[in-house]
Amino acid sequence: MKRGNRILMSLGLLTFCILLSVPASASEYTVVKGDCLWRISKNYFGTGVRWVEIFEANRGAIRDPNLIYPGQVFTIPGVDAQSTAPAAEKETAQTTEPAETAAQEASDEAPAEAAKATTEADGLFAPLVGIAADYSDPKNWACLPEAVKKADTLYIYPTVYCDTAKDAPAIASIDDKAMRSGALENIERNCGVFSETTNVFAPFYRQSNLNAVIGLSAQELLEFQMQEQRTDLYAALDFYFENLNGGRPFILAGHAQGSLMGKIILQEYMQVHPEYYERMIAAYLPGYSVTEEDLKNNPALRFAERADDTGVIVSWNTEGVDNKDNFCVLPGAIAINPLAWTRDGTYSYAIENKASHIVNGTTGKVDESKPGLADAQVDLSRGVVICYNVNLPYTKLDGLGGKNPFGDKSYHDGDYMYYFGNIEENVRVRTEAWFAAHKS
Repeated sequence: MKRGNRILMSLGLLTFCILLSVPASASEYTVVKGDCLWRISKNYFGTGVRWVEIFEANRGAIRDPNLIYPGQVFTIPGVDAQSTAPAAEKETAQTTEPAETAAQEASDEAPAEAAKATTEADGLFAPLVGIAADYSDPKNWACLPEAVKKADTLYIYPTVYCDTAKDAPAIASIDDKAMRSGALENIERNCGVFSETTNVFAPFYRQSNLNAVIGLSAQELLEFQMQEQRTDLYAALDFYFENLNGGRPFILAGHAQGSLMGKIILQEYMQVHPEYYERMIAAYLPGYSVTEEDLKNNPALRFAERADDTGVIVSWNTEGVDNKDNFCVLPGAIAINPLAWTRDGTYSYAIENKASHIVNGTTGKVDESKPGLADAQVDLSRGVVICYNVNLPYTKLDGLGGKNPFGDKSYHDGDYMYYFGNIEENVRVRTEAWFAAHKS
């Protein structure tokens, strides 16, 4: 990130956290040089993610959560007033310069290899972890097209790295061959919905090993994704907007892990880059939940209500009837019907489906495109899209050596492919609507 970029982690960074009310017991803390809410929260609660609790308890004293000053006195909710100061505060907070403190925290927290947060990360509530991949190198882009269309898509691929070996890295290296191969295969399957209307850009990025994050709570997963995954994608965003985008409107898109990272980007990176955010046609983020709490905590974020609204989030998880224990479905999830583009529970018949792309079970290639296969209905209580055509072939997740983390009746891999033709048309409709609304 550039020096001087002070990226504000909006309230919605707690995408998956339950906001706790302030209890009667509380302690007071005096801000010292180099403090930020993330660091104070980490010192008291053991995790920076709970910084919003401190912000909520001190709204009268904190005008901007990214700007706090030495000498301010904050109430720390849920901490006994008689308790001692947090250990991390005793050790370094009053004696270490901000950049040095951030670097030390990153070094302590980075998994496996040594990592550091550079001075470019100064001002972040969560210091950047590690050194970003070089996105001026074309080899670090899975898709780097010649821009011939009037709009772009920036696509973040889902989890394609799953190594079950006991000593497997929890986060793939940027040049991991299996990850890169999986990313290219996923892009070939999914990104056709965007390529007819937009130029598709897709960076390679270090991503989580699925086997390493199964079983994490939503809050733990959020913290885990704030490591090299985020560092790489922010660097890719910087390079893209400064060197590749050329001022064109764009779609932010992802799937599964890519959609989770897309939410973090919307909630943090875009909130301090309104000059980029105002050009966003839509964010297609299926395969991971967008929740009511996300929207409540992020007034700048809006969920799609119809087929042609812009600047909105478009998201759903596809399941069969009575699916259970889906790793990607969170409490309070919301969804839109990818056939009718409505949020209610109206049933859409398969005949309304323009084309499903089906994976050949033998070759693994998407070699069939058939209309009228998959139906859709939003389950309002669960916040997912139900596909009743349970005999529709889909790619099952293999090699995990255990329970399917998406549920035995999940159509996770079909989020794009089941509704391919309708999504492709919707990308065109939303893009045209954006240009119509921004005529000079």
